[in-house]
Amino acid sequence: MSFCVYILQCCDGSYYTGYTKNLETRMQQHQSGKGARYTKAHRPQKIAYREQFETRSAAMKREREIKKLSHQQKLALIAEQDKK
Repeated sequence: MSFCVYILQCCDGSYYTGYTKNLETRMQQHQSGKGARYTKAHRPQKIAYREQFETRSAAMKREREIKKLSHQQKLALIAEQDKK
């Protein structure tokens, strides 16, 4: 089973980072206001970035790394993935 680390772009231009086993279901939770406290107040618009990992621990480690990035660094990460 794989895990996904994702970045959501919110309607106010901010970003939310998380990890999940099922990105589609998790996105539905965020959009319905049941996903996370942050996304209740900052409604998600789209999935801006995603990465796949084989283990939960690898996904959690990467999530922590991404959460430490500045807004500009997250923009660069998203732009890099868009090039691929």
